[in-house]
Amino acid sequence: MFAKEGLEGVVAARTGLSLIDGEKGRLSYRGYSIHDLADHSTFEESVHLLWYGELPTRSQLAQTRDGLAAQRALHPDALDILRRFARDASPMDMLRTVVSALAIHDPDVHDSTREANLRKGIRLTAQMPTIVAAHDRLRKGKEPVPPDPGLDHAGNFLYMLNGTRPDALATRALDVALILQLDHGLNASTFAARVTAGTIADLHAAVTSAIGTLKGPLHGGANHDVMLLLRAIGDVEAAAEHIRLELQQKKKIPGFGHRVYKTIDPRAIHLRRLAEALGKAMKEEKWFQMSLVIEKTCKELKNLNPNVDFYAATVYDLLGFEMDLFTPIFACSRAPGWIAHVIEQHTDNRLIRPLEEYIGPPERPYVSVDKRPTGA
Repeated sequence: MFAKEGLEGVVAARTGLSLIDGEKGRLSYRGYSIHDLADHSTFEESVHLLWYGELPTRSQLAQTRDGLAAQRALHPDALDILRRFARDASPMDMLRTVVSALAIHDPDVHDSTREANLRKGIRLTAQMPTIVAAHDRLRKGKEPVPPDPGLDHAGNFLYMLNGTRPDALATRALDVALILQLDHGLNASTFAARVTAGTIADLHAAVTSAIGTLKGPLHGGANHDVMLLLRAIGDVEAAAEHIRLELQQKKKIPGFGHRVYKTIDPRAIHLRRLAEALGKAMKEEKWFQMSLVIEKTCKELKNLNPNVDFYAATVYDLLGFEMDLFTPIFACSRAPGWIAHVIEQHTDNRLIRPLEEYIGPPERPYVSVDKRPTGA
C-alpha cells in the first residue's frame, strides 16, 4: 500500500533519543521533559544526556564541558577556506563546506565505532559555532575572535560573534534555545543524516548531509522568514490587520503550524518567555509585542499555534545574530542530535532503502529514430 506523500505517518526508524506526543504537545529527551530541561539543564548537560543516555554526574559533566571547550579552535586550513570565501558564500553554504573539509584532518574520520564517533562528535559540536561566528566576522571585515575556554558553550558562541563577554541573561537565553532544538524525532535533516549513516559513511558525511537538508526553506528557514514578517509589518498596531489579510488570502504565516504537533509546540512556550525577558532587559519590546498580537490573531482566526521558530526569531535578533545566521544556529544546536542518531544508526545498522511506486508508462517496444513521429 502506498504511503502518504512525504512518508507522513510511516515509521522509518526506532530511537531512544526523543519522544514527541503531537496530540498533547509534549517533547522529551531520553525520558526527560523538555520543560524540565529548559528550566534546569544546560546545553552541555543535555548533550551528554543524548549521547550517553543518562544525566551526567558532576565529574562527567565537567568532562563533557572541558572536552567541548578544548576542541573549539579550527584547523588553519578551515580558517583559510573561511577567509577565501567569506564575502561570497552564504552562512549555510560556508558551514556545510567547512564541516565537510574538517573531515580531511580528523584522525578518526574513517573509524565509525561508537568511541570514535563520540570523539568526532565533540569536535564537530565544539567547532560549528566557531565556523559560524568566524564567517560572520570575516564577511564584515573583522578578524575572528578566538574561542574562550573559560566560557560555556552558549556564552562562548556569543563572545566569538560579538567580541564582548555576554551577560547572564543573554547566555542563558541562547543556552535554552540550543537545548530546545537539540533533537526532534525523524525530521528531514535527521533522516538525511541517518540515511547517509546507513551506508556506513563517516560522521562528517552524515552531518554534511544534514546541514544541506536543513538549508531548505521548508525545514530550517522558518525563523528567518518570521523576522522578515515582523520587519515587513513594522509596527505593533498594524500586526493584527496585516495577519488578517494574509490569512484571508490563504497565505502561510511563518512560524505557525507543525507537521506533528496538534497544539502549541512546547518549545515555543520557553522561547516566548525568553523573548519577553530579553526585550524588557534591552528595552526593545516591539518584536515581542508584535509577536503576541500575531499569535493571538492566528489563534482566533485559524486556530493556529506557534512552533519553535516563531519566538526564536525575536530571541536570535535580540542576541545580535543577523537574519541569515538563524538557520546556522539551528544547525549548531541540532548537530549533537544528528550525531546521536548516527551513533544509534550504526549500533544496529541496516541500509535505509524504501520502495517506490512507479507511475510511468507501461513497458513498450523500442522504436528506431527514423520511425518515430516527426515534430510539428
